Amino acid sequence: MLISSASSEKLSGKLVSGKDIYCKGLFLSARWFVFSQVASGGTNVIVLPDRESAEYCSSDLYALTDGDIVFYLPDSGKGVERSNYKSSLGVQRTSAVGRIMSNADNSSRLFIVTYPEALEELVPAPDKINSSILKISEGQEISHDTIRDILAGQGFERVDFVSAPGQYSIRGAIIDIFSYSFNYPFRVSFFGDEVEKIHVFDCNTQLSVEERKEVEIFPDLAAETSEAEGVSLASLFPEGTVAWLDSSDMYKDRSFFHDLNRFRRVFLEIPLDADPGDAVAFNITPQPVFNKNFELLTADIRQNMERGYKVFIFSDKNSQIERLKSILIENSGLVPEFVAGKNIHSGFVDQEDRICCYSDHEIFDRFHRVSVRRTVEKSEQLTLNDLTAFNIGDYVVHIDHGVGVFGGLVRMRDDKGRMHEVVKLMYKDGDVVFVSVHSLNKISRFRSKDGVPPKVNKLGSKTWQNLKLSAKSKIKDIAKDLIQLYAKRKTTKGFAYSPDSYLQEELESSFMYEDTPDQESANKAVKKDMEDNSPMDRLVCGDVGFGKTEIAIRAAFKAVTDGKQVAVLVPTTILSLQHYTTFSSRLKDFPCTIDYVSRLRTTKEINDIKDRLKNGQLDIVIGTHKLLGKGFDFKDLGLLIIDEEQKFGVSTKEKLRQVKASVDTLTLTATPIPRTLQFSLLGARDLSIINTPPPNRIPTQTEIILFDKDEIRSIINYELNRGGQLFFIHNKVEELPSIHEILHRLVPDMKICVAHGQMESKELENRMLDFIRGDYDMLLCTTIIENGLDIPNANTIIINQAQNIGLSDLHQLRGRVGRSGRKAFCYLIVPPLVTITDDARRRLKAIEEFSDLGSGFNIAMQDLDIRGAGNLLGAEQSGFITDMGYETYQKILAEAMEELGVETGISTVHTDESFVEDCTIETDQPAMIPDSYIDITAEKIRIYKQLDGMTSDKEIDRIKSQLVDRFGEMPLELDNLFDVVKIRNLGGKLGFEKIIIKNGMMIMFFIANQMSPYYKSKVFTGILQNINANDRLFNIKQSEGKLKIVSRGIDSLPKALQTLNILK
Repeated sequence: MLISSASSEKLSGKLVSGKDIYCKGLFLSARWFVFSQVASGGTNVIVLPDRESAEYCSSDLYALTDGDIVFYLPDSGKGVERSNYKSSLGVQRTSAVGRIMSNADNSSRLFIVTYPEALEELVPAPDKINSSILKISEGQEISHDTIRDILAGQGFERVDFVSAPGQYSIRGAIIDIFSYSFNYPFRVSFFGDEVEKIHVFDCNTQLSVEERKEVEIFPDLAAETSEAEGVSLASLFPEGTVAWLDSSDMYKDRSFFHDLNRFRRVFLEIPLDADPGDAVAFNITPQPVFNKNFELLTADIRQNMERGYKVFIFSDKNSQIERLKSILIENSGLVPEFVAGKNIHSGFVDQEDRICCYSDHEIFDRFHRVSVRRTVEKSEQLTLNDLTAFNIGDYVVHIDHGVGVFGGLVRMRDDKGRMHEVVKLMYKDGDVVFVSVHSLNKISRFRSKDGVPPKVNKLGSKTWQNLKLSAKSKIKDIAKDLIQLYAKRKTTKGFAYSPDSYLQEELESSFMYEDTPDQESANKAVKKDMEDNSPMDRLVCGDVGFGKTEIAIRAAFKAVTDGKQVAVLVPTTILSLQHYTTFSSRLKDFPCTIDYVSRLRTTKEINDIKDRLKNGQLDIVIGTHKLLGKGFDFKDLGLLIIDEEQKFGVSTKEKLRQVKASVDTLTLTATPIPRTLQFSLLGARDLSIINTPPPNRIPTQTEIILFDKDEIRSIINYELNRGGQLFFIHNKVEELPSIHEILHRLVPDMKICVAHGQMESKELENRMLDFIRGDYDMLLCTTIIENGLDIPNANTIIINQAQNIGLSDLHQLRGRVGRSGRKAFCYLIVPPLVTITDDARRRLKAIEEFSDLGSGFNIAMQDLDIRGAGNLLGAEQSGFITDMGYETYQKILAEAMEELGVETGISTVHTDESFVEDCTIETDQPAMIPDSYIDITAEKIRIYKQLDGMTSDKEIDRIKSQLVDRFGEMPLELDNLFDVVKIRNLGGKLGFEKIIIKNGMMIMFFIANQMSPYYKSKVFTGILQNINANDRLFNIKQSEGKLKIVSRGIDSLPKALQTLNILK
């Protein structure tokens, strides 16, 4: 899109002849519109004051240019410990330097966006860079050893699976390499010493994504370069480069500024000591501030269009465009032009060409989150695999034998001397069980509350079976009650709300963040329930900061527009104040009265609230369980919102149950509800899950540091200098005074407030409130910071001795910061990593990897799920989980719900007509993963387990092609293993309990129970018809009351599968 055409043309003319060129009146994103119009060829370097402005500029240029010509060049992140963020900086910097070098003749159009700190870091000399690049192309002859030696010499690290730049792995004929020049790794497949194929692959799935003919492997050019070996970055820029800068006043004394002297320079602002006489003048003004007021926006658009201005609104989300369109049509019928799929950082008005370019995030007053190209993806999947891996010595649970210890994979010979692989489990008193790799679905890792070791069972004792039975019957009792309650509520009549009003739409579109898909569906579900005429009882469950409160606000407002009153119930005084603040600020422009009740209010204030509630002058009231007490009479209560119901006492819950029967109820919780529970409770409660964080939330930067006083001082000063507050967590009450002393010595003028769980609740509350009000700079406390506590001004949290805190607690603590548009930091202070346990190291790696909220975390947060199950089903169930481990408990829960469904006639689980739970396979053919193909035990077990859970041939074939992609062509034993899985699945569907494939024969055993309904099923009659039609292939026999089919001439597993398919 062209703007300021006359001024741009003048600037283009000067670029041909002038040395230093000055511009004036060119601001905001308009700068990059003009720049992309006039910077026609060669290398252009844009220098901005800081990292943030460089990122925003890169993002604008991505939207305004075609092809991959914009390179963001950051600093190397010296102060950052090894992390994803650091990997991205390395790749972005190295690829930019590589691109500058490859454009040495200045023939291609190239934009480099950077800032002073990045320009002033030295880089290796060009000849050193050139000699360190490893080029690999298809058809090239090069040995594994040569590649390995080159990579090792460049400081690359050999690992099992590649997940970060600077790593490589060798598996048979395949080498995976993560170069610093690209944000995805490369997979090189060999045939002997010849390069057969090169692919780019994805770290998370470890699968190939696209093919390449050749690749260049760069070492880390962002690593520190000594002054003797390094050169300035500017010395790499080719002749004819153009440098674009803000005013020179900021940079006069910086070393890089003098290095740029030899190039043509364009100053986007006039320096104080320059003669502005010949400056190119632009006439740009900022986008007006609308403060989410859509009447102002429509008036502005109408006025501009009437004056002959063209109005464009940029948005990278189609959903946003639709919302804006509907608001504008509703308000005025005027629709400007929308530019979809592109966004700009700051909107502007170009008075010269009469063009308005507005950005949707400024209209909605939202944080603009940018993504910079060449960012390295987080290897979440590998971290999860690491967390769930079976390691020797781990506690595991076998569904039939109970809790034992994992003893690894063992090779055993059968009676014919053939090798098979089995899993060894050790039990009490030295007992051992060997489990076939085809029955791994019976084994799961033992997971219970953090770090409580379980009791190992004795083989053959009845303890385990009794525990399973008792857990099952208790689950059924609880579920029956829930289902009855639900059925009763569905038959009661309630109030049906009217569809959304114009005000409702306006409230929803003024939300600061974009709705996530989960939030959207939860919002729709809540409104649908309200518009229905039976009372709503919906549970909205989502992580801290995922926008549950927003859903509550929208529901409350919907009730108010229909003339109903709303009560919001919260567990603590602090939360009632906090919700009051949130509700008030969201609803301040709407006709709606709000107040709150807590013990901080005077008797006079509370009496006034009671009167207004009775007379119907108060629409929304927020408070603790006091609201359910005497004297609080509502004129017309229509909606009850409960925050964290599990934190209320028994008597409160009883009162709630009475109110709930007739009023629409919305319950919010931050404790995740485990997946199995979600499905099983579907018959008992309406449930909405929000799993995705708001897209504009900036992930909290998480770093692991040592207890270094200078480092801690600079962290504290950085936060205080930007006017913020901090949390410092130390989990031992008795040591808090000495920590207070250390912190006071580090930063003497900082006000520190101490809080912990052993204080009087009133005093604790007052301290917290003082901190919220901003009376203190730091809150030094144990892990008691209230779950829902939301202090937008506190954006740094320092957690001391983080290695002793469980994963879920670390996650919950980190959720206390980063709740506003500001960048938030979480520092985990640990002793040197060598001294802490493997388990703690895994936890810290996970918390660092999952700095984005949501997604992968739910899987890693099993102990949080455990709490969720305990809260939902009562404390007794938590006990069962502790005894049998979480995964086994989930299996038993699913079985119990299935049985209950059959008993009550409301089946909660969709069951196919299957008569056999598991078909056992015995074969004399070798079927396993040989060490020559994969020699990593944890990975082998993961694949065995994955295969064990597969039920469709399509899935099995998909895994097969993935393994070929990752590890090369398959050996016969592994092919056999895939056939065994297919035979087992088909055998189960056909109703065989056991299949033996040995000595050239296949024997298929039918269900032993002769009274089974199977014998009257279509499946059985179909098999009999197929046997009659192929009587030369099959013999049906009965011995010792067992019915079986025998088929001869079966010399391989593919043949067995083919024969079995005939019976289908």
